[in-house]
Amino acid sequence: MTTSAQREFTFPLSRRGDVLPEEANLLREKQPVAKVRTLTGDDAWLVSSYELAKQVLEDERFSLKDTANPGVPRQYALTIPPEVVNNMGNINSAGLRNAVMKTLSPRADKELGGWLEAEAHRLIDGLVEQGAPGELRDGFTEPYSAALHCKLLGIPTDDWRRLMSGIDIAFITSPATFEGSAPNWYKDLAYMVEKLNSDPEPTEGLLGRFAELRRSPDVSDQVSDDLLATVALSLFGAGAVSTSAFLLHAIIALVQQPELGERLRQEPAIIGRAVDELLRVNLSIGDALPRLALADVQVGEVLVKEGELVLVLIEGANYDPEVFPHPEKIDFDRTSNPHLAFGAGQHFCPASALGRTHAEIALQALVERLPALRLALPVEQLAWRPGFIKRLPERLPVIW
Repeated sequence: MTTSAQREFTFPLSRRGDVLPEEANLLREKQPVAKVRTLTGDDAWLVSSYELAKQVLEDERFSLKDTANPGVPRQYALTIPPEVVNNMGNINSAGLRNAVMKTLSPRADKELGGWLEAEAHRLIDGLVEQGAPGELRDGFTEPYSAALHCKLLGIPTDDWRRLMSGIDIAFITSPATFEGSAPNWYKDLAYMVEKLNSDPEPTEGLLGRFAELRRSPDVSDQVSDDLLATVALSLFGAGAVSTSAFLLHAIIALVQQPELGERLRQEPAIIGRAVDELLRVNLSIGDALPRLALADVQVGEVLVKEGELVLVLIEGANYDPEVFPHPEKIDFDRTSNPHLAFGAGQHFCPASALGRTHAEIALQALVERLPALRLALPVEQLAWRPGFIKRLPERLPVIW
C-alpha cells in the first residue's frame, strides 16, 4: 500500500461519525500526503493538512469531472452515470446556471424561511405526539431535508421517501459496479422527466424554471429532457443527503454537550456562528473528496503525477491546529472559521447559504422545543452505515 518508510493506512477510515479517526491527526502530522489503496485497488494520494487540501481543491489542474473517465484510478466504482459527476459543469455549459442558483438561494424565496420553520415544528409536533423515545433520522432530519429539496425542485413534497430510497443505492461505495445501480438511477430519472412533462407543465421551483427555459430560443436547442432531469435529480441527491447527514451529526454533537444547546437557547443570535462551527467538526464526508491530476503538480513534499488520483481528507483539514486552535473543541466563539465542509475552488458547494439556513432553523427549533434532548442509548451503540458516501447513523433514537 505504501513505501517501506511510511506507515500503512487502511482507507476509507473509520465509519463512526461521532469520533475523529485517530489516523486523521497522525496523517496530517507525519504524512500529510500519504499513499493509500482505494476500495477499487487503485493507488491514490491522501491529503490531510488544511494548506495542502485547500491547494488541491483550488487548483484547476486537479479535476473532479475527470475522475469519471474510463481507465483512471477510482475512489470506488461508479454507481451513477459518468456525466453526472460533472453536474455543475453540465449546468454551466447548458445555460442553466441562473435557474439553478436562484433555486438554491434562500434569498430568492422570501417565504422559504417561514416554510422551513413551520415544517420543523410540524415534525417536532409529530415526535412529541408519539412520545419518547423518538427516532430523529426518519422522524425529523430526512423528511425535513428531503421535503425542502422536493419544494425547491417543484415536485410533491410527499414524494420525498421514494426519492430518498434511491439515494440509498446511488450513494453506495463499492469496489465494483453492481446490478441494481443503473436501473436505480434510470427509475428516478424517469420520475423527473415525467414531472417535467406533466400536464399542466410545472410552474414552481427548478422544474418550473426549466419548463420556461425550454420555450426560450436561446436555450431550447441546448437542453434535452434527460439533461434537465439529470440536473434536477443530482441536485436532489446531493442536497437532501448532505443536509440530512449534517443535521444528524450536529444533533449528536449537541446532545453530547448539553451546554452547547443551552447556549443556543439563551443566545439565539449566535446560531450562524454555531452552525459554522458544527459544520467544521462534523464528520459526515465519509471517503474524502476525489480529484484527478491533469498535470504533474507539487503537493507538499510529493510530486503528484498526471493521471494520479488525489483524495482530500476534509476531517484532516478541518481539525488542523495550524488553522483552528484547539480543533477538538466545539467553540461557538471562533472569530475565524474558514472550514472546508463545503469544499473550495470551482466546486465550492453552490447551496452553502441554503444549507446554513436549513440547519439554523432546524437546530434552533430543536433546542427550543426539546431542551432536554438526549440520546436514548449509549453513543457507542449507534449503528453507522457501512459502504456509503456519507458517515450516517442508521437510526438516531432520542428521549427528551
